[in-house]
Amino acid sequence: MEYKLRYYGDPILRKKTEKITDFGEELQKLIEDMVRLMYAEDGAGLAGPQVGVSKSLFVGDDNSGDGWKAYINPEILDFSDEKEVAEEGCLSVPDIFENVERAKEVRIRYNDPEGNVHEETLSSYKARIVQHETDHLNGILFIDHLSTLKRRLLKKKLDFIKRMAKENTNE
Repeated sequence: MEYKLRYYGDPILRKKTEKITDFGEELQKLIEDMVRLMYAEDGAGLAGPQVGVSKSLFVGDDNSGDGWKAYINPEILDFSDEKEVAEEGCLSVPDIFENVERAKEVRIRYNDPEGNVHEETLSSYKARIVQHETDHLNGILFIDHLSTLKRRLLKKKLDFIKRMAKENTNE
């Protein structure tokens, strides 16, 4: 199956995803396709809903040299009190980059592609990617973290992306 990016305005981006229980070949293929698309689009992460799959998974690469990683059924267990503000963008909200405040550190539990459970504490950029992508799995976009005023200022750009999304889904 050929997966395409879904854009702001596509209803799947606002749905809460379903937990993954089958760790078979189909999941492995989906992960490979998502990784390929993430790199092709020059992204740091890509969540299931962004390719039209309402399943609880995302892939990410923080450019630390460790390569990409798949997080299945991720759950953030704890957020640090310490916050960081940094610029974020999103493949599903193209050409918009804004400062977003996030926890500097998170503790996460997730399954790997074989179904094994892992718990890790991540900080800085890795923590930001995990928070951004986990938001996607809950129907939240990074622009939802912006002030009402900031979103109002972005309305024309967002409306344009929404029209583009509509055209893509009508193909």
